[in-house]
Amino acid sequence: MTEKAYRVCPLCEATCGLELTLDGGRITAARGDRADVFSAGFVCPKGAAVGQLDNDPDRLRRPLVRTGTQWREVDWEEAFAAVEQGFAAVVARHGRQAVATYLGNPNVHTVAGGLYAGALARAVGSTQVYSASTVDQMPKHVSSGLLFGDPLAIPVPDLDRTDYLLMLGANPLESNGSLCTAADFPGKLKALRRRGGRLVVVDPRRTRTTDLADRHLRIRPGSDAYLLAGIVHTLFAEKLTTPVDHLTGIDTVQRLTEPFPPETVAAACGIAAEDIRALARELAAAPTAAVYARIGTSTVEFGTLASWLVDVLNALTGNLDRPGGAMFPLAARRRRGTGTGRGFTTGRWHSRVRKLPEVRGELPAVTLADEIATPGEGQVRALITVAGNPVLSVPGGDRLDTALADLDFMVSVDPYLNETTRHAHVVLPPPPPGRSAHFDLAFGDLAVRNTARYSPPPLPLEDGELDECRILSRLVLIAAGQAAAAAADPDALDNTVIAGVLAKAVADPASPVHGRDPAELAAALHGATGSERQIDLMLRLGAYGEGFGADPEGLTLARLLDAPHGIDLGPLRPRLPEVLRTPSGRIELCPEPLAADLDRLRAALPERRDGLVLVGRRHLRSNNSWLHNLPALTRGSNRCTLHLHPEDAAALGLADGDTARVRSRTGEVTAPVELTEDVMPGVVSLPHGWGHDRPGTRMQVAAAVPGVNVNRLTDPGAVDPLSGTAVLNGVPVRIERAAAV
Repeated sequence: MTEKAYRVCPLCEATCGLELTLDGGRITAARGDRADVFSAGFVCPKGAAVGQLDNDPDRLRRPLVRTGTQWREVDWEEAFAAVEQGFAAVVARHGRQAVATYLGNPNVHTVAGGLYAGALARAVGSTQVYSASTVDQMPKHVSSGLLFGDPLAIPVPDLDRTDYLLMLGANPLESNGSLCTAADFPGKLKALRRRGGRLVVVDPRRTRTTDLADRHLRIRPGSDAYLLAGIVHTLFAEKLTTPVDHLTGIDTVQRLTEPFPPETVAAACGIAAEDIRALARELAAAPTAAVYARIGTSTVEFGTLASWLVDVLNALTGNLDRPGGAMFPLAARRRRGTGTGRGFTTGRWHSRVRKLPEVRGELPAVTLADEIATPGEGQVRALITVAGNPVLSVPGGDRLDTALADLDFMVSVDPYLNETTRHAHVVLPPPPPGRSAHFDLAFGDLAVRNTARYSPPPLPLEDGELDECRILSRLVLIAAGQAAAAAADPDALDNTVIAGVLAKAVADPASPVHGRDPAELAAALHGATGSERQIDLMLRLGAYGEGFGADPEGLTLARLLDAPHGIDLGPLRPRLPEVLRTPSGRIELCPEPLAADLDRLRAALPERRDGLVLVGRRHLRSNNSWLHNLPALTRGSNRCTLHLHPEDAAALGLADGDTARVRSRTGEVTAPVELTEDVMPGVVSLPHGWGHDRPGTRMQVAAAVPGVNVNRLTDPGAVDPLSGTAVLNGVPVRIERAAAV
């Protein structure tokens, strides 16, 4: 007999609710949950394919241990013993600094990643920590940290109430949104226009999102900071500023943006001076407005400056922290702040080889290959990867591929043998989404409406499967030298974490549990597992929490279990100054690192900007490199083509369907040409995350349509210096017809 179950989709940042049909211990269908308090039935092709992800025959179901080139399935105890032995051998010989950790994008989509991945990196005891953040979003964390004192205090556009939205480098109709969690982003943009609002999109490509806009402005890739600085300049020059409260540094921003009038920046960004002035006037005149920018403005050489200038505009037009503007969500697991803190710094340590600065406890992913391949004290000899495929997703992937083969030990937590995990000595596969719980530990901080949802596993674990929370907590204890404790008590780590949180809470005079017995509070927690008890603790002590009896109507895990479609906590509300963590208790509008980087932006103004440049692109049925093995998401025409404007194609002697050779300073690929006016002249485009053509993987569908790895063209030496983020957009390239084979 079939039955229904409800689960939050873990496949992108939209976090839509799913209604699953279960039959015979399998997911046989998935559609949008119309009763979900956040998504109201919206679903994209990825969510509808979650059953295929669960049932993928290439998905690993048992741990693997490799000897030479041969893999064998083992039980969990043998796998963990192999991990303990391999980790201990490297530490004994080279020290903990020789062990690196890489955390991939899917970690932020799971309970296990949210609760334990960071703890794993800390337990390893090395500064060699890397993640997908430095090929995606780190500039926004840095700018928010410098402005607000908290790198996680990221304002999001209040989509449901704004009158004017200026969007740069984002294509949410394909990506479903990024650093702005909004189920049914397309519907929200259509609603904006229906109520008389305006949508302006800045993008070098025509996309499904630009087609929905009132106006589409084409910009030269990588130049968004010039456009934004020109808008800021205009606001001051025409006396259009209405700054929000709690600001310092306004006069400094005005002085430092004087060299960027519209006429000057127009040549750099390719947008006419009058259009730049119009954007400033429209932002200032709109009843409410928000500026929102994403990966196209982030993965460039001035990514942190662009991220900062977005919030400078929101603040100077009075739209920061007000309904209809850019607002700070308050997630259910978060406690309210005090409005002050220690602030935010970077560069507490530097990478060994290239001396790149640390940001948020991480080093830039582009230098991981350097740290493995370069001999000397501190050379990386062991690697732990969790849900990551940096061989495809990071510039210089070919060199990293070679370096991984030379490691003394590598362990990967991953459901597939992919281009990266094929080098591991041990692979620990987590169960599929249908057998995993879900609670948003990251995206509540970015959601355009405050809600709380918890999804217990729709299906039980199969024989031989181990919950990912158990896998990662066991690795944490092994790395911490407590392997025996991990084997004896599956909840050992959770109990330690809970005890530590409660000890701080009962000592805090502002806490609802001040002065109470921590043991009594721990005993009151609800949950069948240690991870559920951790979530219950977060909810009870959070901003909407029950507070262990202080507010009987408040949130607990039990309440969420009784509400399978979630609990609506209302629209975003103003949070300044409570959200701030700066020592001054004010928004530091012009922090010194950003002020200094404006000199670099100004110095680059005279540079020549001719020749072809490369940008990426997204597709609704794809998510980086990790959904390319599902037939439902790969059928249809080849998506890994080189988009080329007909004018450029004519100059190069290329026709639609030809094979082109694309060369950059660091590498080359060949790809089929697809002529389209969707890209502006001078710009070419290849999608990110492809290149499934390496031996030793077990992803049959992906290997049948491998595509090409665009990161053979991106330069591992090119980073945004403030955030260490790879430059993936605006890469200079040369194109010619590929020789016939």
